Amino acid sequence: MRRWFSQLAALIEFNARTLPARIGSAGAAIFGIAGVVAVLVGVLSIGEGFRHVMTATGSADTAIVLRSGADSEMTSVLMRDNLDAIRTAPGIARANGEPIVSPELFVIVDLPKRSTGTDANVPMRGVKQEAFIVRPEVKIIEGRNFGWGKNEVIVGRGAHAEFKGTDIGSELSFGQNRWKVVGIFSANGSINESELWADTAVLAPAYRRGSVFQTAMVKLASAGSFQEFKDTLTSDPRLNVKVQRETEYYASQARQLRLLVTGLALVVCSLMGLGALFGALNTMYTAVAARSRDIATLEAIGFSGGPVMISVIAEALVLALIGGIIGAVAAYLAFDGYRSATLNWQTFSQVAFAFDVTPTLMVSAIVYALLIGLVGGLFPAIRAARLPVATALRKA
Repeated sequence: MRRWFSQLAALIEFNARTLPARIGSAGAAIFGIAGVVAVLVGVLSIGEGFRHVMTATGSADTAIVLRSGADSEMTSVLMRDNLDAIRTAPGIARANGEPIVSPELFVIVDLPKRSTGTDANVPMRGVKQEAFIVRPEVKIIEGRNFGWGKNEVIVGRGAHAEFKGTDIGSELSFGQNRWKVVGIFSANGSINESELWADTAVLAPAYRRGSVFQTAMVKLASAGSFQEFKDTLTSDPRLNVKVQRETEYYASQARQLRLLVTGLALVVCSLMGLGALFGALNTMYTAVAARSRDIATLEAIGFSGGPVMISVIAEALVLALIGGIIGAVAAYLAFDGYRSATLNWQTFSQVAFAFDVTPTLMVSAIVYALLIGLVGGLFPAIRAARLPVATALRKA
C-alpha cells in the first residue's frame, strides 16, 4: 500500500512539473469552468437577493389579513365591517388601550426607471398612523414624514435608487392628484423599501376606493397569540378572510421567482457546463496523448494503472478547483450588492433588491466545477491507465 501511495505522489509531482508545457490548454479549461461558475453564481444571486428582501420583511408577531382566496394584496378586498371584526379579535397588542390594526390600501403607479427610462409598476401604499407602530423598522432617513391629510408621499430608499421622479421636492401625478415627495425611508432592507407611502385618507378618494381596503396588518400581543387570533377570524361565519403570519406571506411571495431563477440557471449553466466539460475532456485527453510515452515508461518500470488513473483525475480536479474559485470570486466582485429591480409575480409590481452572493452559493458553484472536472478527467484517466505499453513506446 505504501508503494501504491508513493507511486501516486510521484505521478502527481510529475504532472505538476509538466503542466507549464500545457499551459494553453489548461488555461482554456480553467477559464471555461470559471465562466460557467460566474454565470451560475450571478444568476442564482438574483433569487437570493429577492429572497433576502422578502424574508427581511415582517416578524412572527405580525399577522396579515386578506380576503379568503386572495394570493396577494392586489386581489384582496376588505370592507369596513371586516375591519371592525378584526379589531375585536383576541390576541391583538394594544397601544393606549386601542388595538394595533393597520388597514392599508395598495395601488400600482407608473414610474420611469433611472437606468432605462422605461415605465415600471411601483407599489404605493396608503397607511394610517398604526402602520408605523406595526412596522417600527420604518425610519425616515432623509427629509420628513408626509403630513396627514396632505398630498405628500415618502419613498422607500430602494424605490428612490431605482426610479426617476422620487427625489425630495419632486412632484408626481397619480390618480386624480399631484403628490409631493417629502421624505425617504428605510425599512431594514425589506420589501417596504420598494414602495411609496401616503396618507390613506388622501389616497382613497384619489383612486375612488371609498371605505374599502386591501389588507389589514395586525400587531399581535406575542408570536404565540397567532393561532388564537387566526382561529377566531377564520371560524367567524360573518367573515371571509384568511390569516397568515407576515413572514410566511412574504416567503411565499418569493418562492415563485426563486423557482423561475433557479430553473433558468439550471438550463443556462447546464448548456455552458456541457461546453466546459468538453473543454476539460479535450485538455485531459491532450495531456494524456502528450505524455503517453512517459506513462508507458512508468508502467514498464513497475508503476500500476491505479495511480496513473487517479493522478490524471487529480489534475483535472485541480484545474476545475482553480477555475471554480476564480469564477466564484469574480461573481462576488461583479454582482454582490448590485442593486436592481424585478417583477413580483404575485402583485405585478417592481421590487428593488440587491444581488446577494452568499458563501453557500459560492461553495455550491465550486462543487459544480469539481463535478465538471471529475467527469472531464475520468475518461482520459481510464484511457491512460489502459494504454498498451508497447504501443505507446513505439510512438515517436
